[in-house]
Amino acid sequence: MGFGSTAKKLQKVTEMADKLYERFEKLREQVQDLTGTVEDTNGRVAELETELAEQRALVEALAEQQGVDVESVVSDVDVDPEPAVESSEGNDGRADGND
Repeated sequence: MGFGSTAKKLQKVTEMADKLYERFEKLREQVQDLTGTVEDTNGRVAELETELAEQRALVEALAEQQGVDVESVVSDVDVDPEPAVESSEGNDGRADGND
């Protein structure tokens, strides 16, 4: 009877290992997908930053042609840093202790 009990225990351990391996593989695939998404996003952000710098240069050149002091205009701008982040953090349910 001892061998039958051991065999059952070994089978359970094997089944648990198989399930764990499957979960690990799914997680690995998700990480690979996420890595690809991050790399794509980084590429898009770099392109947008380049385009924004080009547009800024054009706007500054046009402003200079029109006699507009770009520095004074920029210093007068009231910039609210990351407004979307601040407004969304207050509504995510963490403030009420539901962590």
